[in-house]
Parts: sequence; structure tokens; C-alpha cells
Amino acid sequence: MRLSQMLFVTLREDPAEAEIPSHKLLLRAGYMRRISSGLYAYLPLLLRVLDKISNVVREEMNATGAQECLLPQLQPASLWQESGRWDTYTKAEGIMFVLDDRRGQELALGPTHEEVITAVAKDMIRSYRQLPVHLYQIQTKFRDEIRPRFGLLRGREFIMKDGYSFHADADSLKQTYDDMYQAYSNILRRCGLTFRAVEADSGAIGGSGSTEFMVLAEAGEDEVLYTEDGQYAANVEKAVSVPPDSVPSPFDTYEKKETPNTATIAAMTDFLDCSPTQVVKDVLYQVGYDNGWQVLVIVSIRGDQDVNETKLQNALTNLAGDYDASAVLSLVVPDEEAQSKWATKPLPLGYIAPDLSDDYIGKVEDLEPKFLRLVDQTAVGLKNFATGSNESGFHVVGANWGPEFELPKRQLDLRTAVAGDRAQHDPSQIIQTARGIEIGHIFQLGSKYSKALGATYTNEDGKDVPLEMGCYGVGVSRLAQAAVEQSYDENGIVWPVAIAPYHAIVVVPNINAEDQMAAAEKLYDELNAAGVETLLDDRKERAGSKFKDAELVGIPFRVVTGRSLKAGKVEVVKRASGEAEEISLDQVVSTLKDWIAAEVG
Repeated sequence: MRLSQMLFVTLREDPAEAEIPSHKLLLRAGYMRRISSGLYAYLPLLLRVLDKISNVVREEMNATGAQECLLPQLQPASLWQESGRWDTYTKAEGIMFVLDDRRGQELALGPTHEEVITAVAKDMIRSYRQLPVHLYQIQTKFRDEIRPRFGLLRGREFIMKDGYSFHADADSLKQTYDDMYQAYSNILRRCGLTFRAVEADSGAIGGSGSTEFMVLAEAGEDEVLYTEDGQYAANVEKAVSVPPDSVPSPFDTYEKKETPNTATIAAMTDFLDCSPTQVVKDVLYQVGYDNGWQVLVIVSIRGDQDVNETKLQNALTNLAGDYDASAVLSLVVPDEEAQSKWATKPLPLGYIAPDLSDDYIGKVEDLEPKFLRLVDQTAVGLKNFATGSNESGFHVVGANWGPEFELPKRQLDLRTAVAGDRAQHDPSQIIQTARGIEIGHIFQLGSKYSKALGATYTNEDGKDVPLEMGCYGVGVSRLAQAAVEQSYDENGIVWPVAIAPYHAIVVVPNINAEDQMAAAEKLYDELNAAGVETLLDDRKERAGSKFKDAELVGIPFRVVTGRSLKAGKVEVVKRASGEAEEISLDQVVSTLKDWIAAEVG
């Protein structure tokens, strides 16, 4: 492609709406243009990158025996209602675009396709002899983000590979899950990215286990906790660790103490001259379930720890059946306005104890009349601890579970693991932290969707049993921007060779110089004929502007037909290192082919 014929416009200044380097560079280098909040036009250069990533994905998926298909983007609400996820996606998370057709039927633009593919399996899979089956697609998805940002990393429309597998048993599912772990690792390595596979929370997708594939980058929205020995890595939402040891309590008798103006842990421990590791902190939450029922929750946790709200939400989801519900729609710390709707008297905020009386809860429709009491494992073993007294301005010290407070029967891991903690698998390993961009996520779904939608198969004994399912996603457009976020410098993008839009760019410093144009035209034709994807910068621009654009766009190799032509040579510059060599004209094609093979192979 000749740049003089391409829709190619670069910007010298960072666009105002761009927040992180990769977003700025993709806009400045003419890869995409913003149409509206979270909506982008993929321009020719970016489409080539996306096609290359998609081809890598296809090759790795096909190698595992997966079959490509294409599913409808419009999905009937009835399928999502049948699976129980309609309210979760339209109300709790609120991320699904919903519309009515001319017949008044509700439809949605698909953010994911578990329901649709399960409906296909229900109609087509009859016998164990057909299993396993693995289908995938590469398609545009839609999410109604509250705050679209970071370009392609959090947009309202994006390209994704999503795949779904069906199995007769958990062992077969685990085999495909392991195959996908390897395939996803291959995809990211082939695309030239540094990544880490981490344990992850399954979120609204559900299932028994999941792994995220994180491209490591400072601008990543996710925090990854890991150990240097390579034996542990997890998203902070899922991570577990050994917290610091608690220090001995300075209190040996139980008593109530006046503690004015100590509604925070820091003020309280300073006033009482004690460690936060000897405090039981009691945090109040209000959970809303999908059947409209509201429950007030008191979480007791060690004073130096924070509640991991993802773990808490998962625990509350597991308890949903106790309230004839199936999913959590909301989880908040109730503010004064929310409290006013149910509290019979002002709450002693900052001074709450584990035994806060249920009579604080008034008789309100669809509200559980008793507190749900949970305790984090860090608080279970404390002795002679300090905690609230249920009276503002007072705490109790020297308290114990049993004599003074009943230990909640639900003892869970609800704390947030942090860097500096010890690892559970080896306490000598200290938890480290890194930032990551989630690019892939694989799930063992089990029979969650097949049971809900009635997708069964006949086993060897002639019985109809639910299909076991797996789910596997890769963000194709996210991967493209993550590659930029991981590889750029002060001059622009530095593409990995495997997914760069072109391998080389031939730059003509002076298009009016016949020898420069003749050499450039010849190299351009020879390189493309040899499989080296090449751009020709034949624009009527200053040489300096052309060099700047070449670096901004990030083409791996730049060939300059300049002064060295008199010696039968051209200058070839490696974008990644900035190294420049003068190479004979008859050696350019073979040299670039060797360099590309070394990078891609």
C-alpha cells in the first residue's frame, strides 16, 4: 500500500479524551477515530492488526479441534430470563443494551453468548456419542458501560472471540479447559506479549473455576498478586494469602471504655494505644437479591484488614437460597438515606459491635428482620480484642468470642489479600503485585446453563443428564491496544512483528529524486512479492515528517532510500531498538525475511 493513496492522518498532539498512552497513540497514529463515547471506527491500519490477531486466534483454536461458527448478536430476553441472568445484566450490572422489536418483544445486544449456544446445544446434541463439542466465534459484542474509557480497553462495542464446549463429564471438561489454557498461552506468546495467567473470580458468568490471562502493563485496571516462585498468581478479587500475625493484646480484662471521637480504626487504636490487629471491626452492608428481598449484613473482620466485596458478594450469592433467591442484584454500605428507610433509631456508626441488636431493623416490606452475621477468618482466633460497644463514644476491650460475643456460625475468607502478605502455599514467599489488562478468561461452567435451559444428552445408561459446559473468551480488540500499552516509547508505538499492520515501510526522503523513487519502487515490489508486507511512503512531505510518522505508527522495519544509494545501499532501521544498518540493495529482501522469521518464528 502506498501512503499517498491511503486514508492516513496523524496528529501531533494528544487528543483531549485520551487518558492512557496506548489510547493516545492509536488515535494520534491514525489507527482509529472516536465516533461517540466508547465507540470507535477501526481504520485500515488497525483492521490489519485485528485481522492478524484473529488469524492467530483461529489457528490456535482450530488446532484444538474447535469449530468456528457465528451466532446472532440480537438475543431474545426469554433466553436470559430462563437462565436467570436477565436481571443481573439489565439491573444489577446494567451492562446490556435492551430494545423492543415492532411486536413488542424484548431483545438484547449480546455481551456474551452462553444462553444462545446452550439453546443450540439443546436442539442439536442428543447422545454422548456426539461429545465433546467445542464451538467458537469471532464477533462484535456490546456492553452499556457507565463510563467508557481507555479507548478499546473499556468500550461499548468490541471484538471478541468467545467459545463454548459441551461434555459428558467433568473430566472431559477439564481436558478442554487445560487445552484452552495452553491455546491462550500460545496466542499471547505468538502475539509477542508478556502475560501472566492468574486465578480469577467467575463473576456473572458463573462456574466452578476460572483463569484470567493478564497482559502486564502499568495502565492495567486489574491488580495481580503473585509469588516469585511462579507457583501462585491471582486477580486481587480472588487472591488468598496469610495476613500479618496479630500482636498480643494489651487488655486482660473485659471492660467498657469511653472513647470520644474514635469512629475510625486509626483514631480508636491511637486512643486505646493498641494494634489494629487486636480489633474486631464490624462493617454494615445491605444486599438486594433478585427476588426483591433485602438483607442487612454485619461483617466482623480484623481491624487491619479490608473486606473484599467480590468475595463477600460470592458468599452472599451462595446464601441466596436461604432467602428464596438465586442472585445478588446490589451490595452497598447503606448511607444515611438508606438507613432512614429501615432503622428504628440512629445507628452507632463507628461503634458497632458484632452483636448489634436486631431491634434496630424496623418492619419494612421485603426486608429480612434479622442481621446476617458473617465473620472473617482473621477475626475468629482473636483473644481479648477491642471492638464497638453499640453506643457512640464507647468501645469495649478485653472481649472474647463466647463469653462476650457469640461467634457467627459462618466463618469465611472475606479479606482482601495485599502485596507483602505471605503466600499460603509457602509462607516464605512474599506476595508481589503487578498491574494487568485482562485479555482472556476461561471458565469451567459445569451444568449451570444446561440445567437452567434444559440442555441434556442421553448417556451410556440411557438416562438424560445435563451437559457439562466450558466457556472461553479472548478480547481481540483489547489485545491490540494492550500490545501498544505494553510496547511504546517517546516516539510512538513499537508493534510486535507478528501483529504489526505491515512489516516494513520504505521511506523516500525526496520523491523528486529519480534514483530514490526508482530504488524505493523496486524494493517495494520485491519485498511484497517475497511476503514482506510493505508500505511505501511516497507522500509529498518533508523527510523529517515521514520519519516521525514511521516511528509513531510503529512499523517494525524502516527502509530509507537516501544518500547511501550512491554506494548501492539503503539504511534499514529497527523500530524496537533504533539500530540502523546500511544494507546492499540486493540484500534487503533476504535480510528482512530473516529478521521477521526470527521474531515471528
